[in-house]
Amino acid sequence: MQWLFLVLAGLFEVGWALGLKYSEGFTKFMPSAFTVLGMIASFYFLSLSLKNLPLGTAYAIWTGIGTIGTVILGIILFKEPISITRLICIGFIVVGIVGLKLVSSH
Repeated sequence: MQWLFLVLAGLFEVGWALGLKYSEGFTKFMPSAFTVLGMIASFYFLSLSLKNLPLGTAYAIWTGIGTIGTVILGIILFKEPISITRLICIGFIVVGIVGLKLVSSH
């Protein structure tokens, strides 16, 4: 169950990062509210996962999910540049996340 909480925390991190972009510096109410609620949910699910997972593993996976999700959405929604180098770097993050999961004793 702790891994599900960690994945949910990472997905909410992607959501609040996206909301942060749309909030335009917290000047728009709905995106700002979405951002704050996403932050709360992300931290909540991360805290639940930390009851049973090592801090370093959970934090690295949480930020990795957030990084991968925001890069992909940045490319899709905001036409951010895409290159083979960026894709390779995303691949390295995925390998790191999978590796940490595989070597975790939990």
